[in-house]
Amino acid sequence: MTDFLTTPQGRRIAYARTDGTGPGIVFLGGFRSDMTGTKAVFLQELAQAQGRAFLRFDYSGHGVSSGDFLDGAIGDWFEDALAAVSQLTTGPQVLVGSSMGGWIALQLARAMPERVAGLVGIAAAPDFTEDSMWAGFDDAQRRDLAEKGRVELPSDYSPDPYVITRRLIEEGRNRLVLRSPLPLPFPVRLLQGTADTDVPPAVALRLLDHATGPDIRLTLVKGADHRFSTPDCLAMIAQAVAEVSGMGQG
Repeated sequence: MTDFLTTPQGRRIAYARTDGTGPGIVFLGGFRSDMTGTKAVFLQELAQAQGRAFLRFDYSGHGVSSGDFLDGAIGDWFEDALAAVSQLTTGPQVLVGSSMGGWIALQLARAMPERVAGLVGIAAAPDFTEDSMWAGFDDAQRRDLAEKGRVELPSDYSPDPYVITRRLIEEGRNRLVLRSPLPLPFPVRLLQGTADTDVPPAVALRLLDHATGPDIRLTLVKGADHRFSTPDCLAMIAQAVAEVSGMGQG
């Protein structure tokens, strides 16, 4: 069942929540994805089977939440996540961030470390607006961004192009996590496919090198792609959630 939360900024966020024991699990989706994806539903079913609290939601401009995707930026979606975790969960949470959701999870960890029991990154994409998008633009694309306020990129997932706005790039510079210390004082598991063409393994290695904490591990999965949704990959996600939850082999 889908419910709605109005954030302090006035955005209407769709969410699905199940009650249970802690630490709860919060799924943070990727860029242009929604809470009905394979990993989100898998984790909800996993949480229900274990009697654990669970939350998934759509950022503004995503899924059935309010707003237009092209009006949004990383900071908006971080604020949405902060409101969801603050208002819809209690006690420590395990944050499971996929792609852009990994960046959002790292921002939440920085903003409210006392609420984070553990973190699982699935092809986590910190700072991608700067290091992947902006860094990858040629002179003509940067000129389009400056003059037209947007640039169109081909998409592997849709016949429609990715539209990247100037606000997405500029606002993202206020949210970077790999330019300053990034303490993660709780268990962290990073899962990364070697065949991921959207977020290459070099990103995961950079994050592993940059972050500090007592229990941070990266698993590289040969042949896995960005979706990371095969039965074997989903089993690895379940194992990672168990490990950061203090449940061992789960």
